[in-house]
Amino acid sequence: MKVIKAVNLGVLFLLELAVLVAAGYWGFSGDTAAPVTWLLGIGAPAVLIVLWALFGSPKSRHKTRGAVRVGFELLWFGAGVAASALAGATGWAVALGAVCVVSKALAVVWHQ
Repeated sequence: MKVIKAVNLGVLFLLELAVLVAAGYWGFSGDTAAPVTWLLGIGAPAVLIVLWALFGSPKSRHKTRGAVRVGFELLWFGAGVAASALAGATGWAVALGAVCVVSKALAVVWHQ
């Protein structure tokens, strides 16, 4: 069981990275002028990184707990799903959402 729990923690980490990739993909996939595309492609993941560092990281000074944590993670992972869908990668958006739901549910059950 220890191995399965460790794998789930790894999946959660990969999901966090997938949200950043989805945000960048959304930014770079737009039909806008090159400077705006670069701003969105780099800026969207940068904003998410700052939010995670402030509120999501286990070592953050403003660590969220309880219902606030649930809301933060819904917004965080929801942003990745929405970014994928808006970029036209609907299949990836559905897959990201499904893996998030399963992995986060297991994390709650296992107190991770």
